[in-house]
Amino acid sequence: MPHLTIEYSSNLDGDIDIAAFCESLRCAMVETGAFPMAGIRVRALRCEHWAIADGEPTHAFIDMSIRLRAGRSDAVRKAAVSHVFSAAETFLRDILNVHSLALSIEMREIDPDLSLKTGSVRKHLTGN
Repeated sequence: MPHLTIEYSSNLDGDIDIAAFCESLRCAMVETGAFPMAGIRVRALRCEHWAIADGEPTHAFIDMSIRLRAGRSDAVRKAAVSHVFSAAETFLRDILNVHSLALSIEMREIDPDLSLKTGSVRKHLTGN
C-alpha cells in the first residue's frame, strides 16, 4: 500500500494524457519517501456520468484518493499528500487555466487488522 485512485470526468478525454498523469503521480509518490515503492498503485477510473455545480456539461473533475496503512505521523502524511497534489497541479497547469475543472485529493488510513493482502510484486522488482 498505498493506492492512489483517480476518478475523472470523461469530458477530459483528449485534453489530458491520463497514462502520463498516472505515471507523473506515481513518480511523485516515490519522491515523498513516505511510501514503499513496491506498494505503490496508481489507477484511473473514467466516469461517464456526473453533475457539477450548475449542471453545465463542460465542467470537469479529477478526484484523487490515497489509501494507505496506518503508522505514519501527521506531518509525514500531510507532506506526502501535499507533494502529490502539487505534482497534479503542475501536470494540469495548462488545463486548469482554460477548463472548468474541480481538482481534489484525500488521504485515508486503512486499519491494518481489516485489510488483508498478498502478492509477488516485490520479488519481480528490478534490482531485487
